[in-house]
Amino acid sequence: MYVVIFKAEIKELDDNYVNTAYKLRELAKSYGCTRFESFATDKEEIALSYWPDRESIRRWGADPEHQAAQTLGKSHWYTSYSVEIAELK
Repeated sequence: MYVVIFKAEIKELDDNYVNTAYKLRELAKSYGCTRFESFATDKEEIALSYWPDRESIRRWGADPEHQAAQTLGKSHWYTSYSVEIAELK
């Protein structure tokens, strides 16, 4: 089992963000995401997603809708972000 840890400094979140985030959470399930948790303040967001293997994470990262959301995140929603992957024992 793996966890992907997404941390971001929020620039501005709009209705498009809310809709996109919901859609992506549902789509991630089709790639094997077993659980998703997120925590946010007005300045920071942390999201944890859980995956059975690294290949599922790789395929999710290559999804066109996910990549389009990443582009929007970089240009509109976040000032900065980081992604870490850890194996859970």
